[in-house]
Amino acid sequence: MSQPPVSPNHGDRRGQRPQLIVIHYTAMASAALARARLCDPQAEVSAHWLIDEQGRAEALVPEDRRAWHAGAGSWRGRDDVNSRSIGIELANPGDRPFAAAQMDALCALLGDIMARWSIPAKAVIGHSDMAPDRKSDPGPRFDWERLARQGLALPSACAEDADFRGSLDRIGYPDCAAADRLAAFRLRFRPWATGPESQQDRRVAAGVAALICADA
Repeated sequence: MSQPPVSPNHGDRRGQRPQLIVIHYTAMASAALARARLCDPQAEVSAHWLIDEQGRAEALVPEDRRAWHAGAGSWRGRDDVNSRSIGIELANPGDRPFAAAQMDALCALLGDIMARWSIPAKAVIGHSDMAPDRKSDPGPRFDWERLARQGLALPSACAEDADFRGSLDRIGYPDCAAADRLAAFRLRFRPWATGPESQQDRRVAAGVAALICADA
């Protein structure tokens, strides 16, 4: 997709095309403040899309350009996620539910982007998925299940108890501290779960890994 850029913070995709969609929250008090930062050349951050609390989606960087939203991290063994992804920022400080209008707009936008770039549901991830050791967005209040019901993200699933680390490897989580990986997995598939790794964590991870392998 090509449109005039609003943010100056973008570059060449370095020979890659969009293969992932990364969902973020802005962690700022308002969409206006977030937009200002995403368009500030000194901040050196940006995203392709910003969706405000009322559900207005604004394109800040053309989808065929490399926005600067993901930072260090990887997914399914591939780094330079910025070159391989489209970034969507949701205006939310991170401490409250996402507005219904905002989620409606996100679902519509996701469907369009996925069709435009042939991106499958398993390639729609959170910032915390690709950077478990430093990011927690879009957080436990984000409704991944709604996306899954609409075919816009990978659903949760269960299977027989299996090695947790191996399941996370197969899903695509980068290698980092075990506690960070567990926290990131739970943010996505078991929000609000606490305590040490459990059998339910292992069963859900095995189920999700099986879905990915079946769709490979």
